[in-house]
Amino acid sequence: MSIVISDEILQASQLSAGEFRQEIALHLFQTGRLTIAYASQLAEMSIIDFRQLLKQRNIPLYSYDVADFELDLKNLREIGRL
Repeated sequence: MSIVISDEILQASQLSAGEFRQEIALHLFQTGRLTIAYASQLAEMSIIDFRQLLKQRNIPLYSYDVADFELDLKNLREIGRL
């Protein structure tokens, strides 16, 4: 599947085509829609370079929320570590 972004939209965004792809990939990764592998592919970057871009933008590589924390606590209690 191909998506065509008009020159008008690119000019309005003040981004190059590559930067535009990176921004889309960053957003989709950050919202959990794409894995790092697919996001880096979309951004046309190696995974190492994409990870560096995430670091520069202060976007965490992993999402760890309250539900994850509560599950970890439950599991630690079950195995007697808490």
